[in-house]
Amino acid sequence: MQDKYYVVGHKNPDTDSICSAIALAYLKNQTEEGIYSPKRAGQINEETEFVLNYFGVNTPGYMPDVGSQVKDMEIRKSKGMSKDISVRKVWEYMRENQTMTVAVVDEENHLEGVISMSDISNSLMVQNATALSEAKTPFKHIAETLDGEIIVGDADACFTKGKVFIGAGNADVVRKYLVPGDLVILGNRAEDHLNAIEQGAGCIVIAFGAEISPAIKNYAEEKGCVIIRTPHDSYAIAQLIEQSIPAGAIMVSENLLTFHMDDFTDKIKVTMGKNRIRNFPILDKNDQYVGTVSRRNLLNIAKKKVILVDHNEMSQAVDNIEQAEIIEIVDHHRIGTLETNNPIIFRNQPLGCTATIIYQMFHEKGVEITKEIAGLLCAAIISDTLMFRSPTCTAIDQAAAENLATIAEVEIEQFATEMFKAGSNLGSKTAEEIFYQDFKKFIAGRVTFGVGQISSMAADELQRLKERLEPHLQYECGKHGIQMVFFMLTNILEENTELICYGEHSEELIKSAFGVDVSKGACVLQGIVSRKKQLIPLMMNVLQENDI
Repeated sequence: MQDKYYVVGHKNPDTDSICSAIALAYLKNQTEEGIYSPKRAGQINEETEFVLNYFGVNTPGYMPDVGSQVKDMEIRKSKGMSKDISVRKVWEYMRENQTMTVAVVDEENHLEGVISMSDISNSLMVQNATALSEAKTPFKHIAETLDGEIIVGDADACFTKGKVFIGAGNADVVRKYLVPGDLVILGNRAEDHLNAIEQGAGCIVIAFGAEISPAIKNYAEEKGCVIIRTPHDSYAIAQLIEQSIPAGAIMVSENLLTFHMDDFTDKIKVTMGKNRIRNFPILDKNDQYVGTVSRRNLLNIAKKKVILVDHNEMSQAVDNIEQAEIIEIVDHHRIGTLETNNPIIFRNQPLGCTATIIYQMFHEKGVEITKEIAGLLCAAIISDTLMFRSPTCTAIDQAAAENLATIAEVEIEQFATEMFKAGSNLGSKTAEEIFYQDFKKFIAGRVTFGVGQISSMAADELQRLKERLEPHLQYECGKHGIQMVFFMLTNILEENTELICYGEHSEELIKSAFGVDVSKGACVLQGIVSRKKQLIPLMMNVLQENDI
């Protein structure tokens, strides 16, 4: 089985984060061993949705958490058994497969109960002469368990009335204790067989493989008595016969403790520790039985193998990233706070977009870029560089975008206008959805702050967004440990940003960093369009140099 790798961008993913993940996963699948899947750590925004639809590419699957899950454990893939089979068959399966627990499932493989070895032991330790009839035991189970054969009667019929007792010693015992419907264990004497049938036995089990005369067979059929013949003696029959009861009679079916494949192990381990159950049934998303796990399987759980793109900050990474095995990072931001246990491939270049780095990797590997992949990479570069207007944009970014546009058969300015228009068309979105569309959290010493950004070519659209977002900033401040919140309303054509803010010392921070006055929680920053290169570095410097 090939290893699985997940290529994922940051939370609140932008177009670069999504498109780079898709393109890098495609490249890896062409050049590396294993299966590489692009994933997203959050909901895509309108701009990214437009890009994916434009080039006919599916949205990556949602993976908000890379913590270890049940599906990452070593699951014992045992088959479920029907409640209609005999306990003897269950025991034989346990012995052959060296397991102490068996799942009982219906015809659609849905869990109905479980049977442990202790359940079987307990059932055999309790003396109950009517156990077989109470469990409605099929006669074919009785014959099979006793290594015998049904001489007279319907194999599919069930023993539903009476008790089991041994009548092989004395005919008087049968006359005294037999009640019509009982199952009687007899020896090889024909008169005993005839006597039991006359007394109304529902079934007679004949030991020693004795022959039965045609007359007795006919009489048994006439009286509705089942005859089972077995090679065992009476003592062995008495020991074995209770193993013929259906598994459903002893299974545990109430308050079953089960887990699903997608359950996270850090949550189930607490439950497993509190319950002295040897094996826990595992179900899939359709509640169908898969197998079992034990506490021992919690050891050496396979960590998810992850490649990160467009970020290397712990605060921006998918949840529980510390539980995953980071294989590689491809990014164009400052070195952040992520740590790894082992050396990894870390490609970080001072370019305007991660997609530009992915473009270079295609050429280095000699892999042809398809029209769809070219379109995604081109769109990512246009988005991250604000169509080459951002100070983060380099000549390498622009040259890559122009080459990719040729492959994708798009005209850059026309495509960019449509893309940015789609990204700023947020009339149907709530203020919270707009706020988190492109939002990142940063930490500087004791201060945690967040910065969101929306870019548009239309000033009137930005003004409408400002009116909706300003009252929402107060609501977001304080959530997730954030002390100050900022939002960039970036005008691509005018190459400026109106910055709105909320939180103690937020206005003081802006004034110290940019030398501008803040009025009613807002100011215009001329020439500032890049969060990564222009906004965050200055804010970080102020926070690190001053005790704000």
